[in-house]
Amino acid sequence: MAQLSGRVVVVTGASGGVGRAVVRELGRRRARVALIARGTAGLGAAAVDVGVEGGSGQVYEADVADYDEVRKAAEKIEAEMGPISVWINTAFSSVFAKFQDISPEEFSRTTAVTYLGYVWGTKVALDLMRPRGTGAVVQTCSALSQRGIPLQSAYCGAKHAIKGFSESVRTELLADGSDIQVTLVQLPAVNTPQFEWVLSKLRRHPQPVPPIYQPEVAARAIVYAAEHPERKEYWVGMSTAATLLAQRVAPALVDRYLARTGVSSQQTDEKPPSGVSNLWDPADETTDYGAHGIFDQRSHARSPQVWLSRHRRPVLLTLAAGTAAGALATLGRRLRR
Repeated sequence: MAQLSGRVVVVTGASGGVGRAVVRELGRRRARVALIARGTAGLGAAAVDVGVEGGSGQVYEADVADYDEVRKAAEKIEAEMGPISVWINTAFSSVFAKFQDISPEEFSRTTAVTYLGYVWGTKVALDLMRPRGTGAVVQTCSALSQRGIPLQSAYCGAKHAIKGFSESVRTELLADGSDIQVTLVQLPAVNTPQFEWVLSKLRRHPQPVPPIYQPEVAARAIVYAAEHPERKEYWVGMSTAATLLAQRVAPALVDRYLARTGVSSQQTDEKPPSGVSNLWDPADETTDYGAHGIFDQRSHARSPQVWLSRHRRPVLLTLAAGTAAGALATLGRRLRR
């Protein structure tokens, strides 16, 4: 998978946010990108972006919560573009609210899009890839797949489910001796339009929990994972690493910390957005929102942690060699005394 040029790569949620940044990055790799989403304006603009970057893109409208729509889109992609090499799941929707304020219908819809959308995408991809014995599925996940936070119970529940589901499928593929890979990319808070168009019942405008990263940081990591899907999981951003490590060491302490800070840190002092919500219908049917949200001035365009994650083996070898050299030098000085 190291070379994506000329390969067919499917991206769900391709019209905006992280998915939009991913298709641009794939365009730079000269990939042939199949874009799946619901919003006509966003999809059309995303396809243009892919072409501008040097790849080729085709649009396939589908609601990922509907298995039949996803399957028909995938079959059409293979008929028109060729065998799918990589399937990248990024589509999601959610509700910003306390659990008590979310209706059963809203919770169910969030789960259908954000969790079952990944399940249906993975199932369709594997059904097509198994006869060929090769391919990769990349699950765009989040630090919230392992650490729940207030005001996002529906989203956190779906992301936890994606992690468990993906681990189960991965172990089944390993047991079968399959060369098909499933990998997860755990993202930090990202500056995307979701904070403008996800249904919010908060008194103030929702925001990502700082530190915030630009969607291109996420996109580069996701495409790298598509090129190197043999690793089980990728972490993006120091905040993701810190959150996941803290959760392993002191989860109860993290509970208390989030109880004190988690509500206020997810809201600005501005009034909440109104009139736009993509829970039931696409927000970008007639308006293209692009990849970025409204937090450009506060967002990081790069992450040293991502570089270290990609190059962890040579970095560790260098550190080990430096430590060994230092130990030998110290031993030499002592012997000369």
